[in-house]
Amino acid sequence: MSEAGDCRPDVGAAARAAAPAGSVAGGHDHARRTRLPIDPGTIPASGAWREGDDPGARRFAEIGALPLEAGGRLPHVRLAYETWGELNETGDNAVLVLHALTGDSHVTSRPGEPDGDPGWWSEVVGPGRAIDTDRYFVVAPNVLGGCQGSTGPSSAAPDGTPWGSRFPVLTVRDQVAAEIELADQLGIGSWALVVGASMGGHRVLEWAVMAPERVTAIAVVASSARGSAEQIAWGHTQCSAIRLDPAWRGGDYYDAAPGQGPHTGLGLARQIAHTTYRTPTELDTRFGRLPQHAEEPLSGGRYAVQSYLDHHAGKLALRFDANSYLTLSQTMITHDVGRDRGGVEAALAQVRAETLVVAVDSDRLFFPEESERIAAAIPGAGPVSYVRSPYGHDGFLIEHDQVAALLGRFLRAVAPVARVR
Repeated sequence: MSEAGDCRPDVGAAARAAAPAGSVAGGHDHARRTRLPIDPGTIPASGAWREGDDPGARRFAEIGALPLEAGGRLPHVRLAYETWGELNETGDNAVLVLHALTGDSHVTSRPGEPDGDPGWWSEVVGPGRAIDTDRYFVVAPNVLGGCQGSTGPSSAAPDGTPWGSRFPVLTVRDQVAAEIELADQLGIGSWALVVGASMGGHRVLEWAVMAPERVTAIAVVASSARGSAEQIAWGHTQCSAIRLDPAWRGGDYYDAAPGQGPHTGLGLARQIAHTTYRTPTELDTRFGRLPQHAEEPLSGGRYAVQSYLDHHAGKLALRFDANSYLTLSQTMITHDVGRDRGGVEAALAQVRAETLVVAVDSDRLFFPEESERIAAAIPGAGPVSYVRSPYGHDGFLIEHDQVAALLGRFLRAVAPVARVR
């Protein structure tokens, strides 16, 4: 998920100053500790939002106990979320936006917000945008298991200390079960649209199968119906990078001093992931074999592309939690909408919602054929719509005009509502 999803106070000035020439926004955002774009000694053990931090625009819903698909339960669940716009009198203008792996609830900003963060999909969601917050009531939760206000490994367990290694295994279905409870608390009987990309698309499909009566339309962007062997392999290597960092300490590192947490392993996981979010052509065109400024690769210096990956590793370490990365990666690895439902096609045949499926033509994480499979299995889904991009998977974050045009046209067709304000 993009670094643009960061809704905490701006801590990235040093990282931006050290960014390699040609760096652009995006990256479902590690190197030797001396190679990070900030002083490694200042990196907190966890970049999670913690109780007592400025909540910003977050709101919180207390969900209560949640039974888990893999067994057991979470005794108390809280979801952080943000909203924009107003629910109309008929309650038919609610839109649920679901973020990707390292995203959060800050989809777009509001006029006059002090933090100055535009949000990770600000060109798609907002007043007059494709998902028009003057017409629609938009809700974006931080996913269960995340680290930006929702219950996750960095949250307090019943004994008052962080869950850490004790945090249970979650699945996509658990995450959607929590979001259903959130919808109940907000008084939303059905969603005009549930939209999400990448990991968010996994939850979109589960919403459509688990609660078909509550979903009018869905938009699945750059995603899949189940994790492929290759996606499992990529997730496995990223998780291994974190677990092999001695500073991970088996998942119980929250009392570590700055610089003593698992930022090296988390950064390496980000570098592996980021490479899958882009394309060989784009990386070669932008960086080629150029050295990073005056550094000499033959004398231990870096190539520009190495500096670029180091930059994204450092940024993520400042704003994310290593255990949440593991927890959410595991939900992606185990994602299978067809599990215990007779297979993918049988499960998707149950979907009653109007459906838009969007693929990025150069995506090498969620290949376009996976979008084609979704569209072929959902009754009446129609052909896949394509975003044309040289950026690969991150095209859903970068190609704002194309994404907005597709979503806006679809939303106006399936849920034409009057302006609320």
